Amino acid sequence: VPYEEKALRDALAPWRERFPDVPVAEHVELGSAGQVLLSSSGAAQLLVVGRRARRGAVGPRIGSVAHAALHLAPCPVAVVPPE
Repeated sequence: VPYEEKALRDALAPWRERFPDVPVAEHVELGSAGQVLLSSSGAAQLLVVGRRARRGAVGPRIGSVAHAALHLAPCPVAVVPPE
């Protein structure tokens, strides 16, 4: 997991610099993104997931992780579009 932990630290670095007062807890777990998020969301008050940037023929689409979260999460889910 060291590669994944470094990749996460690198991805978070600019955001930590931009928002130094926001606490962030890093956690790396290997497996299916949807399954890992759902198994970790039992005590959550809100689950926030991203949405893919691509559009389908009938408008914006969500990916399989956001779809699973919306249908199976035990808490409210916010699906956030890309910037």
